[in-house]
Amino acid sequence: MGRETQAVSGSQPPIVVVMGVSGSGKTVIGSRLAKALGADFAEGDSFHPPENISRMSAGMPLRDEDRWGWLDAIAIDIANADTKGRGLVVTCSALKRIYRDRLRLASRRLRFVYLEISRDAAAERVAARKNHFMPASLIDSQFADLQPPTGEEHVVVLEASRPPTELVASAVTALSKAPVV
Repeated sequence: MGRETQAVSGSQPPIVVVMGVSGSGKTVIGSRLAKALGADFAEGDSFHPPENISRMSAGMPLRDEDRWGWLDAIAIDIANADTKGRGLVVTCSALKRIYRDRLRLASRRLRFVYLEISRDAAAERVAARKNHFMPASLIDSQFADLQPPTGEEHVVVLEASRPPTELVASAVTALSKAPVV
């Protein structure tokens, strides 16, 4: 079962960022979670500017200054969902607390689902992917930047090695336990 620090439910649909390092399963879990919640789904990678994709494709990790515009684009999508009162699930690595705090400014309804995974499991998954710009060589930089959301409010923590159906069910249950503000 997942550890949670706080979750959501209530009259307004949730806005959720599914976060974790590359290979944790954000896209698979995020798209299924959106369907389960009846929410829109947005793939965070689609918000990257071409320069970021080129950088990662060349095996260079993103720096904070590379991520600000990407995070702001995701935050705009979150804010739009909030303003329109619609549900949204978006994927975003959100590796550092400062990144999560930046996203939190977009909506008081924002919650996080953190997919926790070991370095070896993430590297194995990334190496097996086809047609993705993120090479397995960048896994170590992801873990170097990762500041797990330990003790942060409105975060559901799930062990990413569990089957997707279990992860989505656990996320839905956890997200339904506390009211949306």
